[in-house]
Parts: sequence; structure tokens; C-alpha cells
Amino acid sequence: MTTSSGGTSDGQWFPASWPDRIRALANGDLTPVTPRRAATVLLLRDSPDGTSDGPAVHMLRRRASMAFAGGAYAYPGGGVDPRDEKPVRWAGPSLEQWSAALGVDPVSAQAVVCAAVRETFEESGVLLAGPDGDSVVADTTGESWEADREALVSRELSFADFLARRELVLRSDLLGPWARWITPEFEERRYDTWFFVAMMPAGQRTLDVSGEADHTVWLRPAEAVEGYRRGEMVMMPPTIATLRALLPYDSVKAALAGAAGRDLTPVLARAVLEEGRIVLSWPGHEEFTKHIPQGSEQGPISSQGAAE
Repeated sequence: MTTSSGGTSDGQWFPASWPDRIRALANGDLTPVTPRRAATVLLLRDSPDGTSDGPAVHMLRRRASMAFAGGAYAYPGGGVDPRDEKPVRWAGPSLEQWSAALGVDPVSAQAVVCAAVRETFEESGVLLAGPDGDSVVADTTGESWEADREALVSRELSFADFLARRELVLRSDLLGPWARWITPEFEERRYDTWFFVAMMPAGQRTLDVSGEADHTVWLRPAEAVEGYRRGEMVMMPPTIATLRALLPYDSVKAALAGAAGRDLTPVLARAVLEEGRIVLSWPGHEEFTKHIPQGSEQGPISSQGAAE
């Protein structure tokens, strides 16, 4: 299967620029970019008929023209806005508890959680906030909501000011920390990304409003994993890995409960030279290992391990 960004034998996103950048990094000719803090949300909903065959997750297909991960399936998310550190009305675990869970100071913890909630609203129209700590906004459709969403996207409006103007409380208790991945050192655009799971609020619905996506879909994790295995859905390693981690759970409630015990040690790819070739690996995720021949030309790229 071939994408606009590179090639892959399954659904793993692999840009054509990586081999040369990996060689440059190994030779000391490339200075890694400092990763930007980011957050992304696996928005989940149970089957409406009450069956127990697992929750569905909301996914976006990034436009092929996007500089980062074009054509790949992902979740709503994006970079932290420095203004995400501004104080907001808060419900759920304290900032100190979030600080311990996310492995950062309390101010940064708030910024990451705010970014997760803000980006979910910006890219899907779903808002994890309510008039108080026990409720959630029931409907985010309409002209005034859309005007605010667009103002957030354009950065004309900070998330703190948006919540204050509407007298809303951020519901951090609706989020569960799921994983943390850092973009490889050889990438041009790097992100230190926290992944969260969240329940789709009752009464709200996802909107196809993301300017970065050309397609949205609700899929059960097993369906998305199978699409990746067949090479029909292109995904980055953290996307497919976080999807697979959902497979054991038969409900959103169970997944949220499971988030409490998740290991958030950052996963960072590493590239080493072994016997005349570059070996690219993600510690703890051996299936994504790539073997890249040394030399001036890229040559064939092989994967170690099958995508299950």
C-alpha cells in the first residue's frame, strides 16, 4: 500500500523522508527539534442497543495535504496553547492528582487537560464541560456555538475565556489518562502527546468540522485494528497501539476504569546502526521495528513483526 507521505506494507504510516533524517541524526548532522506539548482524545461511546461487543471510538482521517501524518487516521487532538494554563473552573481530580498522573507540574497538567478538552471541541464539536461539576452541556450545535468554536480554532479566543463567558466548568473527571508518546527525534515536527479516553456526553453528537480531516468515522477498536492489518487504514504507531489497548474492554465505563492503572511512561522511538543498516524501534512495541539499509539511496524498508 502506498500513501502520499511514504510506503507501508500494512497500515503503518512511514514518511519517505525518515531514512535520510535518521542517517543524519546518527551521523550527528541533525539537531532534534524540541517536542511541543500536545493532547489527543479517544472519544468513546457504547452501542445504542446495549450489546457488550465493545465501545466504538471516533476517528478522523487527516487530509493527504497535511504536512504531518497526511492520510493517516487519528483522534481529535493538537498542540497545547500557552493560554491553556490560564485558570478555569475545574471539576474532577485536583491539579495535584493530574500532575502525578501525567508526570508534569500542576500548571502543565492543567494545560494538557485543557488542550485535550479544547481540541476535542474544536475538531469534533464535543465539549466535556457543563454548568456545574455534575452536568455536561447537552447540545453544542447552533450559530453561537459554531462562532465560538471557530474563534478557538483561529486562536482569537482562549479556552479559559470561552468557558468563563459561558459560565462552564471543565469536567476533568470525564477524562482518563491512557498513554504518552513522543515523536521521534528525527522528525521535523515533534510532539510530546498525552492520550486520553473519554465518554461521549449524552445528548451531544460529533460534527464533521475539523479543517484537518476529510473523513470521520465511529469504529469499534477491533474493526479499526483489522482495517490497519489489511492496509486499508493508515495509522501512526501510537494510534494503532492505543486502539489495541482498548480491545479487552467491553464498555466505555470499563475502559475509563482501566485508565487508572495505565503506564504513562513516554514511548520514544530510537534509531541505531547495526551491521550496516539502520534499525528503527519503539521500546515496548517491537512490531513497529523497521530495518533501513545504509547508503545514499533509501532502498527497501522491511518491518519486523506482523501487525495483528
